[in-house]
Amino acid sequence: MRTRRRADNSQLRFYLPLALLVLGGFLLALRFVEPAPPRTVRIAAGEPGGAYDAFARRYAELMSREGIALEVVPTHGSVENLARLQRGEVEIAFVQGGVAPQSSDGPALQGLGSLFYEPLWLFLRSELERPGRLPALESLRINLGPEGSGTRALVIRLLRDNGLDPASPGFLALDSSEAERALADGRIDGAFFVASAQSERIGRLLHHPEIRPVSFERAAAYARRYAWLRELVVPEGSEDLAANLPRQDLRLLATTAALVVREDLHPAIVNLLMQVLEKVHGQGDRFEPARRFPTPDFLAFPLNEEAERYYRHGPPFLQRYLPFWAASFIDRMKIMLLPLLGLMLPLFKVAPPLYRWRMRARIYRWYDELEAVDLEAPEARDPERLLQVLDDLEKEVREVKVPLAFSDQLYHLRQHIDFVRQEVRRRAGGREEAHSSKPGSTQSGRGQ
Repeated sequence: MRTRRRADNSQLRFYLPLALLVLGGFLLALRFVEPAPPRTVRIAAGEPGGAYDAFARRYAELMSREGIALEVVPTHGSVENLARLQRGEVEIAFVQGGVAPQSSDGPALQGLGSLFYEPLWLFLRSELERPGRLPALESLRINLGPEGSGTRALVIRLLRDNGLDPASPGFLALDSSEAERALADGRIDGAFFVASAQSERIGRLLHHPEIRPVSFERAAAYARRYAWLRELVVPEGSEDLAANLPRQDLRLLATTAALVVREDLHPAIVNLLMQVLEKVHGQGDRFEPARRFPTPDFLAFPLNEEAERYYRHGPPFLQRYLPFWAASFIDRMKIMLLPLLGLMLPLFKVAPPLYRWRMRARIYRWYDELEAVDLEAPEARDPERLLQVLDDLEKEVREVKVPLAFSDQLYHLRQHIDFVRQEVRRRAGGREEAHSSKPGSTQSGRGQ
């Protein structure tokens, strides 16, 4: 048991410096490893009950399965979303097409993609004369959307294009829920909404008997003017065939909703978001075919580098087969592979032969003395001295401790010492016999 413990210590003394060398390389490379992705991120989602809010909560559900908490922050819309994003209050935000940052002084913002079409709806009370164009709204009480919303920003731009003053008393700034109630109660004449066709609010308004949607006669002209606008047609009866809603084809203007992030958002979170976006928006709806969204088209912001890579190549290789946390950890640690492989491969190749050489050197160094005794033995005049040297040599060899794998060589050395000892004795005995047989020797005289 004592020999085995000493052998283990010898291995530890040999391999410990090598392990410390590898550890030093690991710690050096660790300085260049990206930090772990955050466990919680925030998204500016718009008004509660709206399409942005609904989609944000769907994202949160999917991301929670991967251990990432997505905190949904309610806002009044895209303008406020951008402001919160620039102030660092959120890391992700829905932004309506055509809404740009108020200033360029803040951090860089990047787009992950356009997500879906957002039609601009105008609903009026049924008793009003159908307006052909926007200038006819000047004499009505119309809600343009709450302050800070993308709806208001878009409608104000269109009103100005038609020579109208958005500051007119008849143009209101109610939030979407209040505008819906006021329109249903007859307290206002009409209201603009930017909302997905799947919005529950749009469905309620289309089914309301005293409210009707308005078709934009010059939708194609607006779309030609602004690259981020599209003309969409809602076919007659597409909402409800039994009730034939809408009662005629509707020509609507539509912008796109984009997901915008801060430039410093962790790449692993971006990749996870891209997979979530594909699951949620890749199925299509009544306005777009399947797999039309998400898309890098229609973005008013620079495309995020990780998002661009995702559009070209799909999800990262590791995230296709591993849980998010495992794929993220391995991806972060990949920078460690080069220094570790650079150290460990040569060590694995060199260390075993070097260790064997070191263990054998403990044994082989005694062969120099053994060879010297063997060479001196034929002519030695003092064999007792040589025998004493061999005894001392054997005593020292008995104190040598080596791993069990090398013990056979130790026993071979002891056998060789014993062999040389016998040779010394044999040669010494031969010389004595030869000396006693010479004429005139004392023994011969006594024999005569």
